Amino acid sequence: MILTSQILLWAVVIVLAVMVGALARQVGILHERIAPAGALTLHQKVSVGEVPTALTLQAIDGSAVTVGGKRQGRSQLVFFAAPDCPMCKSLLPVLRSAARAEKDWLDVVLAGDGDAGAYGRMASEHGLAGTPMVLSEALGRSFGVSKLPYAVLLDETGRVASLGLVNSREHLESLFEAKERGVSSIQEFLGRRNGSA
Repeated sequence: MILTSQILLWAVVIVLAVMVGALARQVGILHERIAPAGALTLHQKVSVGEVPTALTLQAIDGSAVTVGGKRQGRSQLVFFAAPDCPMCKSLLPVLRSAARAEKDWLDVVLAGDGDAGAYGRMASEHGLAGTPMVLSEALGRSFGVSKLPYAVLLDETGRVASLGLVNSREHLESLFEAKERGVSSIQEFLGRRNGSA
């Protein structure tokens, strides 16, 4: 009797182990099929590939910052944020991390409009005090920024490499990936790849 119950118990454990293995395999397959979510490109004034007019603006520390134009082998990320935007604040540590990781080829500029003191405190609280910060409504309008947080990646020639609404680390990294692959967005890349498959 005890031997029979032990055999049945082991049979149930083996069946459960096989089912868990099959379930884990299915989760892996589904994970591979889920496409990465890139930055959402809204109806913006500029498109990928365009060369916007370079603007020289005064940073909140008084220095001059040029947004756009040729940059001697370096790209420029313009990250639009606001001190009263909770999503912006949650992404500033991600921006700081990305700026450090990509410092060999990327310059980061924080942008917005409003109270310089509030922006300065926001940058200081998130370890971005050394990052150039410009407050210019004209800059936001020139890129068609209507929602925050928003980012524009300009390549070495001043051309828009990628841009979009950035709500997560993946969205921010998708801008770099799109530039590297020579597409306007990760969605475009996946569409091309799926169309040719």
